[in-house]
Amino acid sequence: MLDAGMRGSSRLVTMTFEPDAGGPQTAAILVPTWGPAGTRFPVVVALHGRGEALKGPDRGAFGWPRDYALAHAIERIASPPVTAADLEGFVDDARLAQLNVDLAAHPFGGLIVACPYVPDLDLRTFKDVRAYGKWIVETFLPRVRRETPAIASIEATGIDGVSLGGATALRVGFSFPEAFGAVGALQPALFEDQAQEWTDLARYARKKKPGMALRLTTSHDDYYNGAISRVSQAWRAGGVEHEFADVPGPHDYAFNRGPGSYELLAWHDRVLRRK
Repeated sequence: MLDAGMRGSSRLVTMTFEPDAGGPQTAAILVPTWGPAGTRFPVVVALHGRGEALKGPDRGAFGWPRDYALAHAIERIASPPVTAADLEGFVDDARLAQLNVDLAAHPFGGLIVACPYVPDLDLRTFKDVRAYGKWIVETFLPRVRRETPAIASIEATGIDGVSLGGATALRVGFSFPEAFGAVGALQPALFEDQAQEWTDLARYARKKKPGMALRLTTSHDDYYNGAISRVSQAWRAGGVEHEFADVPGPHDYAFNRGPGSYELLAWHDRVLRRK
């Protein structure tokens, strides 16, 4: 039951799938429990990093809700002002002020964050990514829409992730562009020699889905910073319009609990609610 007095609260739903469904067997879904009766929310598929991939499906699927403290971030972004402590200290004064100005002007409306387990995919070949993406698009998302108060439109559906999950989100989003209104990546595990490949993929996706919103996020001490920045530059040179952010923070769990969670929530809440 949605309750306007419980702004930012979520319930954690666990979904299991038969092994023959072609994808992971476990997923964790954060579903808003606030807002007027009948409220529906955009959906963002959030993919975890390699550390969780190595834990296996039953534990790894809970990377965002538990290990990355996403439920707490939802509570805080829904009740600003957000503080430097909320961001684990990884923020400068100007960016923190802008975040709170933006939230004052456009309050966080809420997202269903759907977190499937991500296998330890080969980041060079992604030989299994099409099967994984097909499972997300044809099995996982339809069930999320059936069993949660989701807005069912493509324009209100996004995909994102961190590190391994960030690179996987890009691959899935670009392989199935008609399925997503927004594709983002946080500290995606990209390589310096892949800029042209990622540009070709992005241009293909944009041709199939011209209105797709794109975003790359890295951090100052992210060891993929150089490769991500190079891909962003290649996208701009190739006419692929996108947002790019380079924020304070390392490549570890503290980033995921701090800037990673807030950047994911704020961006998808904004772009998935475009008219």
